[in-house]
Amino acid sequence: MTTTAGARAKVREASVTFPAAWLLVLGLVEAVCVVGLWWFFVRHERGQLLDTVALEGNAIGRDHVDGLANTVLNAVSLASVAVATIVVAVIALARGRVLLTVVVTAFVAAANLTTQVLKHGLYRPDFGVDPERVAAGNSFPSGHATVAMSVVIALVLVVPARLRGVTAVVGAAYAAVAGIATMSLGWHRPSDVAGAMLVVGGCAALAGLLLVLGQGRDARVKSDDARPLAVALLMIAAVALLAAAAGAFWWVDRVATTPVDELGRRTLLVAYAGAAAGIAGVTSAVTALTLAATHRVVPWRTG
Repeated sequence: MTTTAGARAKVREASVTFPAAWLLVLGLVEAVCVVGLWWFFVRHERGQLLDTVALEGNAIGRDHVDGLANTVLNAVSLASVAVATIVVAVIALARGRVLLTVVVTAFVAAANLTTQVLKHGLYRPDFGVDPERVAAGNSFPSGHATVAMSVVIALVLVVPARLRGVTAVVGAAYAAVAGIATMSLGWHRPSDVAGAMLVVGGCAALAGLLLVLGQGRDARVKSDDARPLAVALLMIAAVALLAAAAGAFWWVDRVATTPVDELGRRTLLVAYAGAAAGIAGVTSAVTALTLAATHRVVPWRTG
């Protein structure tokens, strides 16, 4: 009798106002962060310089990471995201979640479409900082990073609650490696990758808001479905990595001079390592914030 009462006490009727407000604010904050990254690293000379210094640092030890980077990125394509979206939809349908299937499928499409619209629509002024890539034009945000991160977040949303924590931690590691790989191969600047992660986070918050409003008070939330340990691990990693990135950013900004090809090996290495830490930190933070609300966005039971 006590056990039954305890089990019931862990299940409660879902509120709508607080999670809806939280997801709306989260989405807006992530959108503002995307704008901030674009404004500084794309529209301003100093930001372009710091981005380019970090990107040039990939020449150090590139031979040691090319194989891994190519292997990771070869799995990231339009075909792979299509297959992954189908798999995600099948998992959601197998759990009897029709609304979740529709919203998560739309989320993956919206995140990748948003990235492509921004990449082709935003203007990158030429300050003479990176003449080798000036013909490529704007590369913000990264399409490959968006694909990897959107699939990870989609899986976090559709897998059973007991698998969410592991999926989030492993998925964040994979997305971070994929994002860093695009920088290591010279495909994208660090801000391109960080911007892509935040685009996905903003779209995930919007998807969560739609799910919360669509389910309303019919949802039943189980407190045991929350994954506080995984959220804490991801947030601790995010804070540590972003602090390291900020330190590297400050150091490079203090010593960096134009032209980039005259900078020393130490400066390039610090810039590259700091950029990699920043990418991993943003990825961890976005994943943690998404996971923190998932037990409410995808409740124990609906209807």
